Amino acid sequence: MGYAVVTLKKGEGRSLKKGGPWIYDNEIGSIMGSFVDGDVVLIHDFDGYPLGKGFINMQSKIAVRLLTRSEHPEIDEQFFEKRLRDAWEYRKKTVDIRSCRLVFGEADFMPGLIIDKFSDILVFQSLCLGIDRYKEMLAALIKRILLEDGIRIRGIYERSDARVRQQEGMDLCKGFIGEEFDTMVEIEENGVRYQVDVKDGQKTGFFLDQKYNRLAIQKLCKDARVLDCFTHTGSFALNAGKAGAASVLGVDASDLAVKQAVKNAALNGLETRVRFVCRDVFDLLPALAEEEEKFDVVILDPPAFTKSRNSVKNAVKGYREINLRAMKLIRDGGFLATCSCSHFMTDELFRETVAQAARNVHKRLRQVEARTQGPDHPVLWGADESFYLKFYIYQVLDER
Repeated sequence: MGYAVVTLKKGEGRSLKKGGPWIYDNEIGSIMGSFVDGDVVLIHDFDGYPLGKGFINMQSKIAVRLLTRSEHPEIDEQFFEKRLRDAWEYRKKTVDIRSCRLVFGEADFMPGLIIDKFSDILVFQSLCLGIDRYKEMLAALIKRILLEDGIRIRGIYERSDARVRQQEGMDLCKGFIGEEFDTMVEIEENGVRYQVDVKDGQKTGFFLDQKYNRLAIQKLCKDARVLDCFTHTGSFALNAGKAGAASVLGVDASDLAVKQAVKNAALNGLETRVRFVCRDVFDLLPALAEEEEKFDVVILDPPAFTKSRNSVKNAVKGYREINLRAMKLIRDGGFLATCSCSHFMTDELFRETVAQAARNVHKRLRQVEARTQGPDHPVLWGADESFYLKFYIYQVLDER
């Protein structure tokens, strides 16, 4: 098969050579040969040295997404089957596979592809033009691979409705891949049961990346009064309830999410101890402070306050504000679990922002744990974009 050849400008491709997965449009010196967007191309350095193969899309700022650092393998069914098998074997060794992320894009050397497993349902998300061409084949392959381990997949739903597709010149789409099925699926995680809406829930239906962080807060919550902010469908709140919290209040601005959280509480027999309200967290926290409410544990799991470098300054203000407000509500010696899911909010900047919030309210922080996303969302060294979730647990102390 003949491939077009993308040659980098002299001095460019520094990120790629450090282990990064992308080539930007302004790094390309020339393209020899014919191609259409979404094709596989050969990548050469300025001097002709081969750097691998990748998907090209000149409609995107990310012009080439790397598939392999070798120029030899054909990008065919056998190639993708090996990638999927490697991803599955890795999950079997590192996580609870009943519900997990099976493929995490570039970190699994499958650019633009997300596959989440919720019990016997798979959710596909395609975020780049090249991988989009292979969806049907990939769906058949992953079903066959899982069946070899006795896991029969009941259905696959596509959630390629993320706006980032528009930056690739792609339309948003969602729907069944193959036969239709009931898109509400029950899963169990850390001993807690959830109804997951893969059709209309956020992202792919449920945030699997916090699985072990939710487990980490359980030991702090026995007999505690707990406040869970940005609760979504109640995951941290229900883990607190499962651990024996005296009472849990979960808060979210989405009425749809709160209604699902209430159903999830009932599913676990926790409706008397875990309750939910639909409120804006930024409004509720100062209101609770005015009422002189106090909690033993406060959990902050906000959405990404920044999705670009340009808005980091405003994000810092948001993170500082909610952490400051949360600390005011924590009893002396209580605990704060706080996180950021934005790649652009670096670990160092996030820690400094939380520290500044503590100084502003005259609190001392004693770090209990520093965590990140679950192993099914692996951080690939050299690919900085794969590291996005920062999760800290602190004991919050009055100044002594």
